[in-house]
Amino acid sequence: MLSYQHHYHAGNLADLHKHALLAWVLDYMTAKQKPLSYIETHAGRGLYDLDAPEARKTGEAAAGILRGEGALPADHPYRRAITATRAAHGPMAYPGSPLIAAHLLRATDSITLAELHPGEYAHLARVMAGSGARLHHRDGPELARALCPPSPRRGVVMIDPSFEVKDDYTALPRLLADLRRKWNVGVLLLWYPILTSGLHAPMSAQLRADHPDIVLYETRFPPIRAGHRMVGSGLAVINPPWGMDAEAARLDQVIKRVSGG
Repeated sequence: MLSYQHHYHAGNLADLHKHALLAWVLDYMTAKQKPLSYIETHAGRGLYDLDAPEARKTGEAAAGILRGEGALPADHPYRRAITATRAAHGPMAYPGSPLIAAHLLRATDSITLAELHPGEYAHLARVMAGSGARLHHRDGPELARALCPPSPRRGVVMIDPSFEVKDDYTALPRLLADLRRKWNVGVLLLWYPILTSGLHAPMSAQLRADHPDIVLYETRFPPIRAGHRMVGSGLAVINPPWGMDAEAARLDQVIKRVSGG
């Protein structure tokens, strides 16, 4: 299925959670001079307009990044990426994870992005033109399996699917296990929604069973509107960089303040 389009939800509380943590990871890893690889399996369109009708219709950005940005330290790498994006694209522009990576990584690092949705890929290609990123209009998990281990071996993979089909909850733990077998030094990130249905819970249990050392960073927040099923955001991390526990705890407190949760 290729019906999901993130521009209705860009900048929501889940984006605040996963993008702030991703930015922190990339900032931490670029503190060393050694080059790194960044791979993303579900890149989306890369750039979002929070003043677009789709974003204003849901109100998710207004309750998310537009309220929460100021609660983060001024020098946080997530805020730096947002500031750079606005300078290039306007005051209501919001960077997806590909642009966050492009703003925080260096010329010596490699960026590889996969997006299967044809419309989203067309947007992504325009946004990332001239960035040096390698773009692939293909299945992201298939690409990640083919690329791992990448060169350079030091690096990060971001797995951020839509979870629009239930099979994602069983397929993604297998993907994470495959990537770890191929790339045992990689920092592997898998985002997932926390739902009122509990649909995420068996997947979380499987991840813990497969990887006793995995860390699941989760935050909860009230539903954005009546009947909304997402009440939290989770990021599963294999090989978390030192200090990520403390960063995730600080971010959890920010989200609780912002959301009233």
